[in-house]
Amino acid sequence: MASTDLDPLLLLRQSIASGSNIIPTTSADTSSSAAAAEATLSQATHLLFTHPSRVAITIDAPTRFVSNEKTVDVRSIYFAWLNREVAIPEYNAAATKLNEELPGSTEVHKFAFVERLELFTWLEGASEESEYIKPLAGEKDGAAVSTATTSAALKAAPVSSSARAGRGTLDPRLAQIYSGERRMGDRNTVLRGIRPTDFSHVRKLAQQFMSRKPGPAAGAMLPNNPALALNQKPQRRPDPIILLSPSASSLLRMSNVKSFLEGGRYSPPDHNSTSTMLHISRTMKDIDPSRPMRFILVEGPEQFKPEYWNRVVAVFTTGQAWQFKNYRWSNPTDLFKHVLGVYLGWRGEQPPDAVKSFGHRVLPCSVEKWRDPSLPGAESSRWRDREVVESIWKAIEGNMRAKGWRKDAAPTSI
Repeated sequence: MASTDLDPLLLLRQSIASGSNIIPTTSADTSSSAAAAEATLSQATHLLFTHPSRVAITIDAPTRFVSNEKTVDVRSIYFAWLNREVAIPEYNAAATKLNEELPGSTEVHKFAFVERLELFTWLEGASEESEYIKPLAGEKDGAAVSTATTSAALKAAPVSSSARAGRGTLDPRLAQIYSGERRMGDRNTVLRGIRPTDFSHVRKLAQQFMSRKPGPAAGAMLPNNPALALNQKPQRRPDPIILLSPSASSLLRMSNVKSFLEGGRYSPPDHNSTSTMLHISRTMKDIDPSRPMRFILVEGPEQFKPEYWNRVVAVFTTGQAWQFKNYRWSNPTDLFKHVLGVYLGWRGEQPPDAVKSFGHRVLPCSVEKWRDPSLPGAESSRWRDREVVESIWKAIEGNMRAKGWRKDAAPTSI
């Protein structure tokens, strides 16, 4: 069996896509009878996957997910997935309880909120890459494999092979068609052959001609540092972060902010909601008109790393100073010198004096008071909600451009 077929992250992603069982067990036996021997995560020694084939993986085995330069084990990944619907404080409490039950010095990794979001997005198939997940060896070295080797691998592959990138199993009829395809070579095999050619000597010959051109552009086109990689992969632009107010009196909470900022319609929040983070998409035409930007929304910075503050683009507030207790800048006046503030209230009512004292960096907005949709004329004024939403996004986009957000880069300091 190929090494990619035994990759724990890929097996977990395939099992989630197909809805098949994942069984913690105390045995490496993959027979059907082993399904009855389900164990708790504190006692299990293996994780049994039933799709695309029955495979048992050691539960302490490392995965390709890396946090703080350390690999995360299978148990921690699976435990985080089981608790994906709970709030971060409840998840941390459950992880602490499990660590107390585990023998010896073994313990599960506690994911930060951005790590959890990246992990769940990748496992659900909504993303094909993550800054925390290392690519498979075949994904990095595939360009150096010869055409003959690739063709032989296609012929040797079984008809019912596992799916590519964890999207489910491949139809047997399609697998048979693919096995007869004519394999096209890449630039290494067509232009250079199987063995890559070193063209570094051309760099030295060209440098004397480039140095004769006046202006700084010539030096910029050909760096003098020989250690600089010729084909560096550009870093992925991080997702901007919006902080909401956790106050119960706030008109915008995690339960209704998505429908407001994405759909342009206000509805009252559901105070029974336990979600603590989500993401929404918005196209910022003046920053990146070719693709929408993904914004992370969270109510508190408890799981923030110091560098996350450079990604905060807006803070929604009700004017209550206790909201900023755990912020990087706990003084509201200092905070809103670095980050755009937004206050949302009812139309016809004045913002609180505390909001006014924060200064002009807090954008006051107001929506029509909520009325029961069954009442006559209740929906006649809701069209104004979209106007308010567009004014908020316009202010956020202007602030992002001023702070240094670009199509392929984010600010390193705000």
